[in-house]
Amino acid sequence: MHNSYILHQAHKEGFRERDVYRVYKIFFGTLVSESRLRIINLLRKGEKSVSEIAEKLKLLQPTISHDLARLKKCGFVKVNIRRNFRYYFLNEKTIKPLMSLIDNHMAEYCMHILHEEKRR
Repeated sequence: MHNSYILHQAHKEGFRERDVYRVYKIFFGTLVSESRLRIINLLRKGEKSVSEIAEKLKLLQPTISHDLARLKKCGFVKVNIRRNFRYYFLNEKTIKPLMSLIDNHMAEYCMHILHEEKRR
């Protein structure tokens, strides 16, 4: 594993390298869902409630709630609770810059995939 810091932390807490890779898989698997990606991109514009997300993305609230739970578990989003409402927002410290990096990578290295699919 390249990042010795996370491996050292994991070993210190009694975990093995295989356990760390399992968590990496969960983290990156979070990005496999189109609905979760759409939620992330919507939250890049600012915090939203579940009902606001449902309205904007035309998704059912149970789907959104399930996706937000996964996003929250992996630290993609955080939540503010005001009165009886939960407002979700993107993790500004890590996920917002990560998504910008992914956007740049996609634009430079992955646009050919769209062109290939269009030719089919």
